[in-house]
Amino acid sequence: MENVCLPEDPFMLLSFINMKLRDCYNCLDSLCDDLNLDRQALEDKLKAAGFEYNEAQNKFW
Repeated sequence: MENVCLPEDPFMLLSFINMKLRDCYNCLDSLCDDLNLDRQALEDKLKAAGFEYNEAQNKFW
């Protein structure tokens, strides 16, 4: 399990999470499990900025 400090800015968070999904994880659940993140809280934060997770594309947009 990685110890990670997430960016507070939603656009930086979007970039960070999408980079991790692209480079390291095949799904959001794997990323959240590995980084010990609350998936719902992460999705809520990004949704508040207008982004939603697309499972087929494995990215937020």
